[in-house]
Amino acid sequence: MAVQREHDVVVDYGDLAVTGGISVFDERFDEMFYYDGDDLGAAYTPEGCKFRLWAPTASEAHVVFYLTWDDAEPMMTLPMKRDVQGTWVLNAEGDHQGHYYTYRVKIGEDWNEAADPYARAVGVNGDRTAIVDLHSTNPEQWEDDRRPAFDAAVDAVIYELHVKDLSSHPHSGIKHAGKFLGLAESGTRGPNGIMTGLDHIAALGVTHVQLLPVFDYATESVDETKLDEPQYNWGYDPKNYNVPEGSYATDPYVPGLRMAELKQAIQALHQRGLRVIMDVVYNHVFDWYLINFTKLVPGYYLRYKEDRTLSDGSFCGNECASERPMMRKFIVDSVLYWAREYHMDGFRFDLMGLMDVETMNELRRRLDGMDPSIIMIGEGWVMDTVLPEEQRAHQNNADMLPGIGHFNDDYRDAIKGSIFYFDQKGFISGGAGYEDRIRKGVAGAIDYNEQLRHFAKEPGQTVNYVECHDNHTLWDKIVLATAQDAEERRISMHRLASAIVLTSQGIPFLHAGQEFMRTKGGEENSYKSPVEVNWLDWERCAAHQNHVAYMRELIALRRSHPAFRLRTAQQIREHLYFEPAPEHCVAFTLRDHAGGDAAKHIYVLYNARTEPVQLDLPELGGWAIRFGGEHVAELEGSRLKAHGIGMIVIMVAGEMVG
Repeated sequence: MAVQREHDVVVDYGDLAVTGGISVFDERFDEMFYYDGDDLGAAYTPEGCKFRLWAPTASEAHVVFYLTWDDAEPMMTLPMKRDVQGTWVLNAEGDHQGHYYTYRVKIGEDWNEAADPYARAVGVNGDRTAIVDLHSTNPEQWEDDRRPAFDAAVDAVIYELHVKDLSSHPHSGIKHAGKFLGLAESGTRGPNGIMTGLDHIAALGVTHVQLLPVFDYATESVDETKLDEPQYNWGYDPKNYNVPEGSYATDPYVPGLRMAELKQAIQALHQRGLRVIMDVVYNHVFDWYLINFTKLVPGYYLRYKEDRTLSDGSFCGNECASERPMMRKFIVDSVLYWAREYHMDGFRFDLMGLMDVETMNELRRRLDGMDPSIIMIGEGWVMDTVLPEEQRAHQNNADMLPGIGHFNDDYRDAIKGSIFYFDQKGFISGGAGYEDRIRKGVAGAIDYNEQLRHFAKEPGQTVNYVECHDNHTLWDKIVLATAQDAEERRISMHRLASAIVLTSQGIPFLHAGQEFMRTKGGEENSYKSPVEVNWLDWERCAAHQNHVAYMRELIALRRSHPAFRLRTAQQIREHLYFEPAPEHCVAFTLRDHAGGDAAKHIYVLYNARTEPVQLDLPELGGWAIRFGGEHVAELEGSRLKAHGIGMIVIMVAGEMVG
């Protein structure tokens, strides 16, 4: 292949006569070769298979057919015909169901062979595309599968989960350990007869399950031919974007099975009223040199500096050039495919700050046309890249990204302390000076007033969290930051952190196991650690059922009272009032917003003090304790005496609405 790998440098290659003298790096390349059709990839029927490949720099192209996923020699090779806008086409007659294929293209003097970027199915480890009748992968009654009813993004309670983590523990009670089908099992029980798996998640009351990458990924730590050996990875190494990961299937050697089993899992979640968010990674690829993009159109799909070295804001060796029309088209086509074919209900974009604003807005527009309730959230970090600042889909440009949520890292660090300084205390652990940052988070990261201003234009643009798959779990961070504190106090801190997330404006996000103080034994980055580090410990869950109940009550509190889920920034400014409170406390009221359990006024206190505190409640009516009564020493009229680290919610009754 005429691409230099040394120093990750790409130079012009091949015979420019193929492209009329226009380099792949030239702006005119997209003007001449952009293809807007919807038929890229392979379209199967029993009578024949139609192929369309975009490879404008190739002088020749073939479809190479194989009988198996690992045959050394092809069963046949058929030439493709050059067509419009740099595409190549072939109509292969006959029934090719079960066959495998690759594309072979001539770039300059070299021949490259690669799987189809638009592959829907692949063989083991994803090196060859498989031809599968998509309809044959549908579970029974798949056509009747419906997204559970859902309105605004702020109504969501998201639960982030790795497929293997749910079911790998020896006491999970789940038959299909580490598999898609493990997500679909109901009636599973663990130690002391506790609910596990799907039953456990549904009982919590969350609305969405966010799955760490379930697309086909490439990594040395997972080999689909060696699934009897211990293997684990989070999966943030894209290989075949439109194909489910084979290691989560009961048999990765049957291409359609991983597709069918993922659909069964989604169907089972839907039947329990749970929506599914897919974690997607369109910001980088696993290996820029070996990926099918580079083999088929070298230099196009990735982002380069002026000296033709790779831009690497992802710290994974490369970045996808989402701003280039055919890369943007691929991303949009891919997301829409997952939403249509697999009934995905939302998408979480890894390192979204490396993607461009136009692509993200096009995705939002297209998903709105399908179902406006499909959620879009992402990591809007400000990262180093050659993409111009004004084009980046990060927090600072949130005003250009309506309907797209950003993870609120400032709120996370204010609550528990910086993730980069392990022993740093946050608000919950007695750190000083965090009160205004907590208030910004409570207000949904909007421009609440001159003092409290942040990135969001509307509350649906902030995702509030204190724990996710990255970095230490909340419990492990608390342990590191509170070396002198007793476990009972640490438990109170942990509960307060979760309570803050679930009573703030915006979209609340929980990490699986947060409800029973999940620990990874202090491991900060467990992306390829043994499964024993990562699994959900159902014995720990059984030992901490009181904490599971606490989380369940918090979620019910949020879902019962619309005042915690205000739809607009204007509503927040109208109904949210911050009340006087001493250091290490934040208090606020949500006023004149009747609903749910007939709450007209709600008073919330986040108390991180270890000594008793006395506060005066606003004169709004007869206050009554709704949550956190164990922290109330006295409630007399409008005088509240509180003790202990925790959250207290007090309400004034009003008329029901709706």
